[in-house]
Formats: sequence, structure tokens, C-alpha cells
Amino acid sequence: MDDAVIELSHVDAGYPGEVILKDVSFEIRRGEIFILLGGSGCGKSTIMKHMIGLNPVLAGTLTVAGQKWTQKTRAALCRKIGVMYQSGALFGSMTCLENVLLPLDEFSGLKRRDRIKKAKSLLADVELLDAADKMPSEISGGMRKRVAIARAMALDPEVVFLDEPSAGLDPITSSSLDDLILRLRRERGMTFVVVSHELPSIFKIADRCAMFDKARRAMIALGTPEELRNGSDDEFVRRFFNRGEA
Repeated sequence: MDDAVIELSHVDAGYPGEVILKDVSFEIRRGEIFILLGGSGCGKSTIMKHMIGLNPVLAGTLTVAGQKWTQKTRAALCRKIGVMYQSGALFGSMTCLENVLLPLDEFSGLKRRDRIKKAKSLLADVELLDAADKMPSEISGGMRKRVAIARAMALDPEVVFLDEPSAGLDPITSSSLDDLILRLRRERGMTFVVVSHELPSIFKIADRCAMFDKARRAMIALGTPEELRNGSDDEFVRRFFNRGEA
């Protein structure tokens, strides 16, 4: 867990003509659950888009598994990551099993029976094997996110990115999803990068957090949730982590 699987060095994040975050540097260690957090529009989702290769960084360097993100390395590095988008982004015309099979069919090179066996195993890992033949419209939002996590793990990625996994879920379903993330990390040694602003989830699953601020266009805190709540000298950080307390 001490070696870095993702490194950002002096990164400017944003889009051509629009810098959202300046001079961001941090690393994500293999096997940890790392949370990107902050208020709306602070740049946490923008940073994630850079890390999954959707957009190039404006300045600085970004490496995944020891390789720098470039146009030439993009195809190879995309095979090293898995992504669960906020809504799950399942294909509505495919069953849950077919959704998980999709990356295996496209990229694995396995025989058909082995692809089906692996997809069913992944659904079992997220406790949804009995939903294999159901359509996404026939299952709950929390279940769709579990299927999306199974699909994200299909190619045995080095890092799985989760975009707002608790969004739109009730507290019980959200806590159950947190338990799944912790179990997958424990059983598979997976590295997770999670975009979130939900304090109960952050304190339950995070090893470390990076916090961003829209007004300052900067990363303003890095550490464990407890360190940021109890030891930060930044008033904005303390308010964020102590909100709701008397």
C-alpha cells in the first residue's frame, strides 16, 4: 500500500481556456481508498476526468501505474482502470449480465464460456448473481450501481474510479454500498478513487482525502478524514468536516 499507483505533479486541471485547479500534486497509493471531495464546481470531477483519460491535463504530469498519460499511452492505460459513473451508465437494452460481459467481449480475448463464467463471478462478488437476466430498468438504483461496479472490475483494473456512488441513495443502501467497497478492497486488494461529499461515507471508507476549493482554484487539504476534521488550520476544511455537529 506504500507504492503510488497514481501520481499528479504540478497539474493544472480544467479545459482549454479554463483553468479550474492550479498546481495540484498528490499520489494515490496502491490498495487505498482515496476520496476526492469539495463543494459543487470545485474541480473534483474534473480531476477524475483527467485521471481516467477523458481530458488531458493543462499543465504538469499525471502518471498511472508508472506510465505518463499521453495520447500514445492512452489506449494501454485505459485498460488499467475501471469506472463507475454516477448514474451507473448501464445500457438499458442489455441485461445486467450482458452489461458486465461487454468489456470482456471487447477486450479480454477469453473464450465465450469463460467470459460468461467471469461475468457471473463478478455479479456474485457484488451480490447480484440472481439479477443476471434482469434489465437495468427492473432493478433499483443501488443495484444498478453494484452492476456498474462489477462491470468496472471486469478487466481486473489496477484502479477503480467511483463517481458519487452514494448519490440518490437512501442511507441504508448507501451504507451497504460502502460495505461492498470495503469488502472488495479487503478481498481483492483493489485501489478505489471515489468522488464524494457524503460525510458518513467518507468517514467509513476513506484512507485519505484530497479536498479542493472553487474560490481558490486549489487543493486545500490532504490527509485522513480525522486529520482534516480535527487538525486542519483551514477554516473552510474544518467547517466542511464538522458540519451538522452542535
